[in-house]
Amino acid sequence: MSTFLCFAMLHACSNGPAGDAEGQFTFEGTLPVVETSANAFPGALGFGAISKGGAEGEIIQVTTLADDGPGSYRACVTADMPRVCVFRVEGVIRFTGRPPIISSPYLTIAGQTAPGDGITLAHSGAPHGRTPLVIKGTHDVVVRNIRVRLDRPGGAREAEDGITIENSRRVMIDHVSVSGARDENINGFADNDAVSITNSIFSYGVPRHDKCALLGSDPVGPQNFSFISNLCAHNGDRNPDVNFPPGSCIEVLNNVFYNAQSEFAEVWEGAGGTPVSLIGNSFVAGPDTRRATIGIANERIASTGPASVFLHDNAFLGEFTQVAPATRERLVGDPPCPLTTEPRSSHEAMLDVLANAGAMPRDPIDRQVVGEVHARGGRIGRWPKMLAQGRGERPYPDEDLDGMDDVWELAHGADTGVSDPWGDADGDGISNLSAFLAHRDAELAR
Repeated sequence: MSTFLCFAMLHACSNGPAGDAEGQFTFEGTLPVVETSANAFPGALGFGAISKGGAEGEIIQVTTLADDGPGSYRACVTADMPRVCVFRVEGVIRFTGRPPIISSPYLTIAGQTAPGDGITLAHSGAPHGRTPLVIKGTHDVVVRNIRVRLDRPGGAREAEDGITIENSRRVMIDHVSVSGARDENINGFADNDAVSITNSIFSYGVPRHDKCALLGSDPVGPQNFSFISNLCAHNGDRNPDVNFPPGSCIEVLNNVFYNAQSEFAEVWEGAGGTPVSLIGNSFVAGPDTRRATIGIANERIASTGPASVFLHDNAFLGEFTQVAPATRERLVGDPPCPLTTEPRSSHEAMLDVLANAGAMPRDPIDRQVVGEVHARGGRIGRWPKMLAQGRGERPYPDEDLDGMDDVWELAHGADTGVSDPWGDADGDGISNLSAFLAHRDAELAR
């Protein structure tokens, strides 16, 4: 039987019994779901889907891989206006100075517009080697189809996440790929709200602080946070870490967590007791996973109130402690709050994540990590530091600089001689640019 087929059947073929593959904790009722408006893009999921991003704003062309200056990524993301960054170049944008901080609202980074192998963000190492993608003190930001690869050590580990979201709201992170962080691959800090992290790959954290995702760190007040359809692979713990105050709504849905060493998911109580639903996830042992590894942990260090943990249809593949005794004491019979979407089964979600998560087209790093999940191979700390430099592919023609391919515009009734990204040529209620970006998504996923 092939490894892929084993995963499709939720059987752990090579590393011990599957355990409670269909989920020891199964809810018999109807999961409460409250639909949210998908302003960010058609099909956006989670609390962050309400983000407006750069809708109705300026289309800014990124025409150079240089760190700074006209046509640079930095110039676009730091501009003070509603805007959409579209890319006329492919390859690595390596920040030679301190990476830019996104602090001006109403921004969409449309990485799927780049030709060839797409866009990778990286820094140049110490002393300016800091988190390449920081969203701080702002709102309505959408980031899609960007890679962040930390291939050189920065000046300080604690300043070197892959992505940090700090004191921001209405943020949508979708189809990104991050690896090589010396702190968390992705980190939410302080007073965020209405945040979604979806369809992404977070891999190969750097020991001895190899962490996938710290969703809530030092929260000020209640937050709504969604972590949906992501792959965490080769990160020792924080797969993910949740620590939020009462009144929050945290949903961890349909993810694949692979090869944790000490812990997979961690539910903390330092902020007063996290209310969290973990539904339809797959916790998969790898070469670094031990029998003492914990699938869903409850951390009570400096606890200020009990967590509320709802579990349903989570698959545990391999030999490890699936649910810690402390976690069992915090289980609740119903989701602490309504979900934003109807979850898929853990079986369906695994197939979807392994086929579709991450920035597209997949680079060698993502192809390797997904292959290692299929084969139950690979190790923490061992990743190929190969960055996609580009294939020299030309960008699509865009005579009127509105971000859309002229060929696509002609086929869909838009005007190639007039900038009309926010028009609706076919009258379907979706802007021309949103429809075009969905077309690009489908092209890259082939």
